[in-house]
Amino acid sequence: MAISRKQEERLLTEEEWHLVQQSHHPAVQQLNDADLTKLLKQVRDRRNRAQTEAHRQTRELRGKAAAKGAEPVRKDVGTRGKLEILAMSMRRLNGEHARRQKMHGKVQLIENMRAALALKQSAKVERDEAYNSRHAHAGMRAIESKRYKSLVRPAERGRLRSAAAVAQAKRDSRSAAG
Repeated sequence: MAISRKQEERLLTEEEWHLVQQSHHPAVQQLNDADLTKLLKQVRDRRNRAQTEAHRQTRELRGKAAAKGAEPVRKDVGTRGKLEILAMSMRRLNGEHARRQKMHGKVQLIENMRAALALKQSAKVERDEAYNSRHAHAGMRAIESKRYKSLVRPAERGRLRSAAAVAQAKRDSRSAAG
């Protein structure tokens, strides 16, 4: 269920409320990576503390634990609400962190692919310089294969071939019997 920012402000302390406000959409994208990691750690600590308190209060309500304060707890709605708000904040921050990691990974992959392409192209240029130097005493130039290497594992190819043979045998036995 959606919780309004007004309800968040009512259920949280002022410091927690400021942390949760930074986890909402426009503000979270303006944080740099170091601040995001720091905020994630702070919100996780607050959430864990609220979770511990909520579990303790639940045990008190059920009569499984002694009261922590002077009077036993009558209800734990506020603590459960706080826990829910902090958990949603954690989900938003974890999502943003994962999004940034994925984006960084894609950028790294593109950079690595460009570097590999540059290495491959420079290797071809070096090989092609001595194009007319084919002599018997120096050996022949290697001619690259134009066939593509199959990406299917040989074991997988064999498994599929065997499965097709078994299926064909079943069909043949059904038609011979009927």
